[in-house]
Amino acid sequence: MNLAVIQYNAGNIRSVLFALDRLGVKADLTGDPDRIRRADKVIFPGVGEANTTMRFLREKGLDEVIRSLRQPVLGICLGMQLLCDHSEENDTECLGIIPQHVRLFRPESGEKVPHMGWNTLELSPDSWLSPDLQDQFVYFVHSYYVEPGPYTAATTRYVQPFSSVVRKDNFYATQFHPEKSGKVGEAILRTFLEI
Repeated sequence: MNLAVIQYNAGNIRSVLFALDRLGVKADLTGDPDRIRRADKVIFPGVGEANTTMRFLREKGLDEVIRSLRQPVLGICLGMQLLCDHSEENDTECLGIIPQHVRLFRPESGEKVPHMGWNTLELSPDSWLSPDLQDQFVYFVHSYYVEPGPYTAATTRYVQPFSSVVRKDNFYATQFHPEKSGKVGEAILRTFLEI
C-alpha cells in the first residue's frame, strides 16, 4: 500500500509516522502534490493554528490537492478541523470539504481549555468505527471543536457534546490523536488502513 502523510507546517506529524511504524506500515511523509495524489491512502495530521496553516496550504497549492483527493483521507486533530467550512480560530476559512463549523470551547462550569487528556467515544449508529469502540477512551488536546452534525460518526462530551469523529464520502477524521491513544488508537488507524 502506498500511504502518504501530508507534510506541512504543523506539529506532531512524526508521532503519526511512529504509530504507523508500530503497525508495520511505512508511510511517505511528503508535501509533493503528485506523490499525495498517487497515494492509495492519505493522512492529514497536525497540531497548530488554523489561519497560519491554511495560508501555508494555499501558498503551496495543497488546499486544492486535498480537495481533489478521491482515495480515503484521514484528518487528525487540526487536520479534521481544516476539512470543515470555517473555524472561529482567527476567523479562518477552511477547506470546505465537511460542511460543519469549528467553535472555541466556552467553559460553563469551570472546565479548563484546552480540553486535554483522555475522554470517551459515543458512536453514532452508522459510524465507520467498530461498535467495540463504544465508550472507549482516546487522547485529546484541543481548544476548538467541530459541532455535531450530519457527518458526525462519534461524539464526546466536554463543556458540551462535540464531534470526535466525522466522515463525509472518502474523508474520515478524528479530533483526538489515535497515534497517542494506545491500543484503541491503533485499532482506529488499522480500520482506516483497511478501508
